[in-house]
Amino acid sequence: MQDFRRLNVWKRAHGFALDVRRATGQFPRTGFAALKSQLLRASESVATNIVEGCGAASQKDFARFLEIAMKSCSEAEYQLQLGRDTGALSDNRWRDLTSEVVQIRAMLYGLRKRVLERVEA
Repeated sequence: MQDFRRLNVWKRAHGFALDVRRATGQFPRTGFAALKSQLLRASESVATNIVEGCGAASQKDFARFLEIAMKSCSEAEYQLQLGRDTGALSDNRWRDLTSEVVQIRAMLYGLRKRVLERVEA
């Protein structure tokens, strides 16, 4: 068990979730409720799964939660694409948020790899 607040990837994921919340607050009032809801859930799921993994009983379980967080990154990336393609997100906002979620996913991949190496050692 470890303190999630000490992980740089959690700090980035938390910031990403806050940025997505701000961005979806700017969505048009009608026609985008489902997209807004799904994007918020996916983005918040990244940080939430890191937190849950930090409370896991084993490193193997921690790695499993990191994998789930990676999948949530992929889901958020698609929802951002959908938001841009439907006009809910500007190109600049989409580019910034997508870049961030891709970097977070890469960080999660690296952390998961290190965690699994410890399991195998």
